[in-house]
Amino acid sequence: MRLSDRALQLTARISLLIALASLSAFLLVRTYLGDPETLYNQGTVSETVSRGPVTMEKVRWQLGTMQLYTQLIDEDRRKVVLENNVPGSVVVAVHLAVTPLDGVDQLSDGGFVCDAALRDDRGNVWKNQNVDTMLGPSSCSDDDHPLKLNQPNKLVKLFVVPASAVPHLVGVEVGSLAEYRRVLITF
Repeated sequence: MRLSDRALQLTARISLLIALASLSAFLLVRTYLGDPETLYNQGTVSETVSRGPVTMEKVRWQLGTMQLYTQLIDEDRRKVVLENNVPGSVVVAVHLAVTPLDGVDQLSDGGFVCDAALRDDRGNVWKNQNVDTMLGPSSCSDDDHPLKLNQPNKLVKLFVVPASAVPHLVGVEVGSLAEYRRVLITF
């Protein structure tokens, strides 16, 4: 066998090895990169909508106004204590219209989960706090303010954020684990 034939065979084998290794790596990584559950669990936003409405799990969300407070009071005019409300932070109240549609789960039996998160342009996310204030109900399962089916119901989602984050706030995100879907409703 000549030297050029051996070099050609060696080149072909190395090329085949590289191609097989590349294909294996692609098939392994593709499963994780394109998996909707993994993307949802990582906090990836799948859609962005300006103000709404957004329908998710038979509930329509419409963004209203955003207001900033340093302190809140309840219906008895007592100071409301929120988690993480430390000096240098503000309370962000986001007003929403939530409309449960026909077929929504558990409307009559204790309500349904309607959590939302506040997001900024730097990737920070804050969970809402369900606390009674004079601003209105903050939970979809509030017995004192039951939600009406097929009608917009006013809710106030409360978030405690650092004052430095306020100029960077972009919107409220709602998600559905069942649909592996997370929507950012921008201001």
